[in-house]
Order: sequence, then structure tokens, then C-alpha cells
Amino acid sequence: MRKKLPDLILLFTILALVLSGLIMILSASSVKAEQLFSNSYYFFINQLKYLVVALVLSIIIYNLKYKKLKELAPYFLLLSLGTLILVLIPGIGKIAGGSRRWLPLGPISFQPSELAKFTIVLYLAAYIDKNKDKMKNFKKGILPPLLVIALISFLILLEPDLGTAVTLAMVAAVMIFIGGIRISVFIFLGLISFLLSLGAIITEPYRRERLLTFLNPWLDPLDSGYHIIQSLLALGSGGLFGVGAGNSHQKFLYLPEPGTDFIFAVLGEEFGLLGTLFIISLYFLLAWRGLKIAAKVDDVFGSMLAVGITSMIVIQALINMAVVTSLMPVTGITLPLISYGGSSLVINLVALSLLLNISCYVEG
Repeated sequence: MRKKLPDLILLFTILALVLSGLIMILSASSVKAEQLFSNSYYFFINQLKYLVVALVLSIIIYNLKYKKLKELAPYFLLLSLGTLILVLIPGIGKIAGGSRRWLPLGPISFQPSELAKFTIVLYLAAYIDKNKDKMKNFKKGILPPLLVIALISFLILLEPDLGTAVTLAMVAAVMIFIGGIRISVFIFLGLISFLLSLGAIITEPYRRERLLTFLNPWLDPLDSGYHIIQSLLALGSGGLFGVGAGNSHQKFLYLPEPGTDFIFAVLGEEFGLLGTLFIISLYFLLAWRGLKIAAKVDDVFGSMLAVGITSMIVIQALINMAVVTSLMPVTGITLPLISYGGSSLVINLVALSLLLNISCYVEG
């Protein structure tokens, strides 16, 4: 039976992350916006527009009976596959930063790989619910979703976007693991995935360069190592309390992508260690409440949805923060609900509204 109120801790955590994101986009992207569009508020205003769209869709999703989405999972999967194929077609997909990742939709652009992450969560939740008794059987239980995951990951790799493909695979791995796969099979598949990822890095020159740069960014401080060095300088400059809101020096075109991939570095510079710990604590709260909902909801579909949505947000956040702090190679993954990006904001807020929806069916 549905409760009247959602998980309020989760709700206020989401609101705090969105508000923090708007504040950081207003500051971090202002210089680049002024340079590109002669309007320092350009990215901030765009994010507000996408936020309105996200809120409208989120209200709709929140008021649905989430179990009805189980029947729609195959259609979402087909839609996602279709958009991932469309974006690869020359003349249709929009190229930016060397990758064909965006579909123009009139005045806006849509990123199909963002939809793909949510689609995989919805598909796997429905699949595991329907086949929970087969999950220890590789051929009948594990192989079908693996083929779907492999196909979607392959299409995303063709853009190319290794970071998103790896994120999607990690979210799927968490769901399949909790869904009941045999440990031995899980370890074997994990090893295969690691070798395939390593192969994708080694065979592509720019990815190989990123890996070598990660090992020692000072080998080429003015080119391949520039991104991470500027990121570390920003974080180091912030100290404990930061240099103050809006006072970042690195956002003055020293730090590449200050409003997207490296917004966490600007946050650390302006608000210091305490500011970064505050954001990390919000993601920790989100993970705690999401997993608690997953443990207490009384049906497999709802539980797996909660696990998948929580994993989708938290894994991406961990990857982004690991990159910014030089704990892993640069991937191009943004910080959920904080970084600038319309497709990401819409998909993540819709997914989290679904998680709030599920929380209304949890007692206690």
C-alpha cells in the first residue's frame, strides 16, 4: 500500500544536490559562457530550462504506479537502441569534442547514452523480476541480458564514449550481482570485462595517452597532463575553507570544462575541503536511503529498480570525483545533478523521482 509521503531525507538530499549544482554552474561556467556567447549566464539559464522540463517529467513519474513501468521496459529498450543508432548516422548525430553523442531536437540536443543508462536499469529490473529463478543458470538466466548490455555498450563505444559504456556496465554488474548470479560466473565475467576495457584503451591512441598521463601527469604538463594538473591546483588552492563563492581562478580558462567534467575541482577551490565533504556526504545519504528503500520494498521489481537507480547516480559520482582527484584516468564523466548538462539532469531527476515513488510503498 502506498504511503502519503516519500522518503523525506532522500527528497531533501536530491534538492540539496540540485541547488548546489545550480550555484556551481552559475560560478564555474560564467567565464566560458562570456567567452563563447557574450553572456556569463548562458549555461546557468540553459540549466534552469532543462530543470523545468525535468521537474514536469519527474512529477508525472512520481505519480505513476511504478509497477506499470515493468510492461514498458521493452519499449524503452527499443527507443534507446533506436536513438543510439540514429546518433551514429552522419548528418543526424551532432559531433562535439570529437564524439558523435548528441541528437538535435529543434533548439535543444539530446544525449542518447544518458537515456541508455536508465533504460538498462529499467530493463534489468523487469528481467530479474521475471527470471529470478533462472539467475544462477548462465545460458537461460544471465546470457540474454548480457547480450543486451553488450549491444548497448558497443553502440556507445562507437560514439566513442568509453566512460559512459564502463559506467553502464558497472551499474548492470551491481544489479546482476544482487539479482543472484553465481559468484564464480560473476568473477569470470568481471575479468573478461576488465580485459575488454583494457583492450579498448590500448588500441585507441588517445585513451592510451590518458592512461599514461594518469600514471604521471608531469610527463607532459602542457598537453596530455594539463587537465589533471589544473584540477589538482584548483583543489589544492581551496584549502580547508576555499577562496570564496565565485572567486575561483582556475575557471578563467585554465581548467578545461570547468562547468562539466571538472566542476568538482572548482567547487573544491571555492568552498575548500569542507565544501567537497558536504557534496560527498550528500551522495552518501543518497546511497544510504536508496539502498534502504531497495531492502524494504516488498517486490523484486521495485527493489532492483531502487538498486539500479542508486547505483547509476553513485557510481557516476564516484568516477567523476576519482578523475578530478587523479585517482583514475580522465573519462569525460560528469558529476550527477551538479555538472552542467540537460540530458543528464533530466534523466537523473526522472530516475530519482521514480526512486521517491518506490519509497512511498515502503513501510517503516
